[in-house]
Amino acid sequence: MLSVGVNGYGTIGKRVADAVVAQPDMELVGVAKTRPNYEAERAVTNGYPLYAAIEERAEKFDAADIELAGLVEELIEEADVMVDATPSGIGAENKSLYEERDTPALYQGGEDADLVDTSFNARANFADAAGADHVRVVSCNTTGLSRLVAPLEEEYGIEKVRATLVRRGGDPAQTDRGPINDILPNPRTIPSHHGPDVQTIFPDLAIDTLGLKVPATLMHTHSINVSLNGDATADEVRELLDSQSRTFVIPEHLDIDGAGKLKEFALDAGRPRGDLWENCIWGESISVEGDDLYLFQAIHQESDVVPENIDAIRAVSETADADESIETTNDALGMGF
Repeated sequence: MLSVGVNGYGTIGKRVADAVVAQPDMELVGVAKTRPNYEAERAVTNGYPLYAAIEERAEKFDAADIELAGLVEELIEEADVMVDATPSGIGAENKSLYEERDTPALYQGGEDADLVDTSFNARANFADAAGADHVRVVSCNTTGLSRLVAPLEEEYGIEKVRATLVRRGGDPAQTDRGPINDILPNPRTIPSHHGPDVQTIFPDLAIDTLGLKVPATLMHTHSINVSLNGDATADEVRELLDSQSRTFVIPEHLDIDGAGKLKEFALDAGRPRGDLWENCIWGESISVEGDDLYLFQAIHQESDVVPENIDAIRAVSETADADESIETTNDALGMGF
């Protein structure tokens, strides 16, 4: 059993912790928080050993009557692998903690690519992370783009990818985020950071990305145009993407016309927190004009990187290859509709 610790028990960290518990070959040895709040209380209720991420704040947990198992340094000592799910930039500050204790660590997409040995997507470059000490699981949008690019590149070859990302203003719990009543080019410069980030997975890929931020909290939505090198029909592409375990091609008959219904669909299906771990691709949007493929996909920013973190744990530990890990992760989480 792989012993896994999670530093940061927020939007991503709590989902990764739950996913670790679900795996047949992993055990969660604890989670770390910087302050007592409802998530810290829930971690203890779930039976997850809770560690203080900052020693000077440990007394605040006592004052809130939330039991601590110790300090984050003790958690790192106990873990075979640490998943750092702290806010952007904090992972870089934490790197020395993991190095000092010779514990491999995974970071999230908000960290710089040059912080780590390799960026990671399970479908695209699992083997690159084998035995690595520091691995970055790329962001939700980059994960979604990489899952789409990998099978298309393998099947047809790609001349160029053009993606417009309509991004949610914040997660449902991020009450300090915006915009409130606006539509923002974000960034106003081109390309957005997503294209260069995808190139950390596919170094030779020609890709342009543009970003918009809108007043919504549910999901990101991508408008995709891929110029293919090989001949393809819409039906063939639809069949190819439908065969991938982490791309859900939404059947037209389900009458799901947006992110709101997708979330409702996930809740009705019994998904924890209404999470959608897969790319959600509208089947009727898949069209081919000459060499150009077009489609719309939705990316659930709170959850699509969760299975990738699980696979990255196995990759750095060298306990499974890509196919075996992806299958184990998917089965344990109950992926598939």
